[in-house]
Amino acid sequence: MRSETKYMQKINTAFALALTTLAVGFLAAACDTAPPNSPTGNGTSASPGGGSTTTTATSGKGLKIGSLLPATGDLASIGQQIIPSIPLLVETVNACGGVNGEPVTLVAVDDQTDPKAGAAGMTKLATVDRVAGVVGSFPSSVSTAAVSIAAQNKIMLISPGSTSPVFTEQAKQGKFQGFWARTVPPDSYQGPAIAALASKRGYKKVSTVVINNDYGVGFEKAFVQAFEKLGGTIVNKNNPVRYDPKATTFDTEASTAFAGKPDAVLGVFYVETGSLLLKAAYQQGLLQGVQVMLTDGMKSNEFPGQVGKTSDGKYIVSGVIGTVPGSNGKALEALTKLWQSKRGGSAPGEFAPQGWDAAALLALAAQAAKDNTGVGIASKIREVSNSPGVEVTDVCEGLKLLKEGKDINYQGASGNVDVDENGDVIGIYDIWTVGDDGKIKTIDKVSPK
Repeated sequence: MRSETKYMQKINTAFALALTTLAVGFLAAACDTAPPNSPTGNGTSASPGGGSTTTTATSGKGLKIGSLLPATGDLASIGQQIIPSIPLLVETVNACGGVNGEPVTLVAVDDQTDPKAGAAGMTKLATVDRVAGVVGSFPSSVSTAAVSIAAQNKIMLISPGSTSPVFTEQAKQGKFQGFWARTVPPDSYQGPAIAALASKRGYKKVSTVVINNDYGVGFEKAFVQAFEKLGGTIVNKNNPVRYDPKATTFDTEASTAFAGKPDAVLGVFYVETGSLLLKAAYQQGLLQGVQVMLTDGMKSNEFPGQVGKTSDGKYIVSGVIGTVPGSNGKALEALTKLWQSKRGGSAPGEFAPQGWDAAALLALAAQAAKDNTGVGIASKIREVSNSPGVEVTDVCEGLKLLKEGKDINYQGASGNVDVDENGDVIGIYDIWTVGDDGKIKTIDKVSPK
């Protein structure tokens, strides 16, 4: 559980380092006349907000990319599953000749699941590290804070996990200037998918409780619209329960969300705060006879243990169901074998395939453009991810064909990653549940259509 002291320390640290980042940015501007998107320099830098920054150093002449992902904070358990996929992709690309004849450099920054730290991290990647592209972030709230900075600096930002429909709306308005994409489908698809699941299971009345940010509110809107179209009723539609992302107690939110005798309660949470809310609901005796439905933000192996067990040793969240963007791409088998060989036999974690694909698209687009800048990458993202072109699942094969002047259609590990004009992809969703042993398992799939 987060203490108020820890919370204030995070705010103070993020504020101090935001100022530090700004100062460093001014210093870099004064000492270096290279344009913001020139991929130059190497070495290791201090990260914003006190999080770790890791730089895989090369000669500094080639493509330079960053990652902006949650190694700490509310989504650390998911972020830590994604993070290894980026250096693994870079290692793979460099082993087969790099991009445009030079090795790729990676700078990894921890966004702490915090928009302020994420903005500071993106500013550092843009003004100090001068990257051309960034894989990030996972939480929509952090990507919202980062994407305007990326667009202003002409840096291609590709998220492996930000699902808010707001990005689609803003892309249509031209706010990102083409410097935004994601390898995960928006909640305008996942909302209808979980609505279809609720309807199929016979739930007529559902309440919602969500984290009060772009992810939670956007998902809530998509679900409510879809569920009502299917004939369902939202019990608390006129009094939605939306909690502060920085909250540490949830008794009121839990009691309000479970009031009105709903058949099910949809929770759109992040792991740490969502676990506390579910524990509060259990302690008030609210979970009995109500189906809890969750989303991708809670699919972490740690969360059943964080919520805890009943007096008879059973996991409190045993039997909850949820959805998560699935990974069924043609490159998944090869990625799984590589992952297992490099990481001691374990399979890629949640959203790791989406992280791999995001980094792969940055490398392939730079090679297609024959240009290691964000402008070059942005100009070729859709070209390398869509037909026509030779279908490739191996990033090295794709780079080889591009060097020969051929067109490719990258087929990813997460899916076919056909990026549309708004930076979106369409996917399928896994249905997951928690067993009595506290382990999460996939039990079915559901489509938004």
